[in-house]
Amino acid sequence: MSDLTPDDKVPGLHVSAPPVYRRHDDPARWSTTPSERPSGSYTCGGCGKSDTASGAGNVRALVDDYTANHGTAHKRTGR
Repeated sequence: MSDLTPDDKVPGLHVSAPPVYRRHDDPARWSTTPSERPSGSYTCGGCGKSDTASGAGNVRALVDDYTANHGTAHKRTGR
């Protein structure tokens, strides 16, 4: 699999979250805690700002920031 981390040449938003459900023979499969924390990063193609986050709440805030202030938001407001 290729590296999906956004950069100056390929801006955008990338979020990675492991599934909560595990294989049928995994004793931890009944746990609702994922084995890894979700992570995310973005690089804005409009202004060049980059940011990263890990953990569910922080990744949610990262996505909200990107959606409201970067990416296609630059096209909507002409920033």
